[in-house]
Amino acid sequence: MKKNLVLLFMVSVSMVCVSQSGNTITTNGGVPVGDNQNSKTVGEYGPVLLEDILLIEKLAAFDRERIPERVVHPRGAGASGYFEASKDMSEYTKAVIFSTAGKRTDVAARFSTVIHGKGSPETARDPRGFAVKFYSTEGNYDIVGNNLPIFFIRDAIKFPDMVHSLKPSPETNKQDPNRFFDFFSHVPEATHMLTRLYTDLGIPKGYQYMNGSSVHGYKWINKEGKVTYIKYSWVSKQGEKNLTVEEASKQQGLDWQHATVSLRKDIAEKKYPQWDLYVQMIKPEDLHSFDFWPLDATKDWPADTIEKIKIGTMTLNQNPINYFEQVESLAFSPGSLIPGIEPSEDKLLQGRLFSYFDTQRHRLGPNFQQLKINQPLETPKNYNSDSWSSYGNKKFENPDVNYQPSSKASLAEDKQYKQSETTLTNVTIVQKKITKTNDFAQAGDFYRTLTTQEQDNLIKNLRGDLSQVADKNIQKTMITYFYKADSNFGMRIAQALGYSQKDFMK
Repeated sequence: MKKNLVLLFMVSVSMVCVSQSGNTITTNGGVPVGDNQNSKTVGEYGPVLLEDILLIEKLAAFDRERIPERVVHPRGAGASGYFEASKDMSEYTKAVIFSTAGKRTDVAARFSTVIHGKGSPETARDPRGFAVKFYSTEGNYDIVGNNLPIFFIRDAIKFPDMVHSLKPSPETNKQDPNRFFDFFSHVPEATHMLTRLYTDLGIPKGYQYMNGSSVHGYKWINKEGKVTYIKYSWVSKQGEKNLTVEEASKQQGLDWQHATVSLRKDIAEKKYPQWDLYVQMIKPEDLHSFDFWPLDATKDWPADTIEKIKIGTMTLNQNPINYFEQVESLAFSPGSLIPGIEPSEDKLLQGRLFSYFDTQRHRLGPNFQQLKINQPLETPKNYNSDSWSSYGNKKFENPDVNYQPSSKASLAEDKQYKQSETTLTNVTIVQKKITKTNDFAQAGDFYRTLTTQEQDNLIKNLRGDLSQVADKNIQKTMITYFYKADSNFGMRIAQALGYSQKDFMK
């Protein structure tokens, strides 16, 4: 009898092992599941029991499937690939990804709309995010920008208010031109961005058909410690293609996820999209030689005066297999910098250095960099400890020491990676607007580069939203801004809204 029981036990174990090696469903703890269709109840028709561990685990996991949505850039698509440097830029930066012509660096990219929610249509007028993570041998480096080379504001202190004005009303839950034009009528530096956004550039045909920009200037540092201010531009090798309002309306009726679908389809068909990366450079002593402040995010760096130099090409050749793990959990920050690249004094950038890391810790937890998609090539070595999802804390030579400096510590600094020094003289701590605002000139310059058809579309698109603004004073203020950019521009919008010259003489 005893022998039979032992034999029966061995057969049972064998059966479990066989099923385990196949496709048997398990709990998160790896325990095989015998019934994944029916809850445990008191009798056939009785109430469900709290002791049903599988049921509780499934419901708890389901309840937590959604992490907090990004406040901005929630709707996006992503892909992976590589960047290949085409020029040795070691004269200007010690950043390893730009140090040798032909050097390849793996990348992950995410493209997104800015204001609208995660389930919103990709046919909406909106700036597009353009973010690239470089997995370098000296850490992860992020270029986090947009498809347009500028932004609405120059100071991060205005960012929450700007986003609030563009988001749905807290009263009506409707996005309302009355709200955002009320805000922009008090922000003249937004004129340039609004002029670009309301052209067809505001609705890209697909993510692979848009250019990108770092928006901000950064500092490149070479091995001698010399500083050069730089700005990045991505140029699509597929060409820049956009939708008119009429085309976008038709596309929305067919498939409002067109940008995500188009990018994924091209990669699946091995029509790998590519972008050339260009850099513009300014010597520190030349920063004040322009009629605008180069570290003002509302200003473009004109290519006719500041040369664009091609330094490499990005190729995206891998679609995500799991969207949540490879795109939704992909975390960027302009503060993810590597040796040879440092932030500039750009006011908007300075705020983003804090905000982006902070929002990732809110969305993904304090250890978001331990998620696979965000991990650097080399295992991080530091004494940061614990908190949620902390599975990356390392065992060092002395597991009792999780601090530094220490006579027992196994980690130490390497002086060659110290940040560069900036000399400041006659410094006064202030809270004031910059002197070189020049809010309208570049908007006018851009308007005059547009074709007649593009100008017509711009006027039509602006009229579409401005006509919904009930406050005539806000309309007049916006018209005045566009008139200051270019008189023809302003007059055409005024006429489109039914104003005459007399209305501005009262």
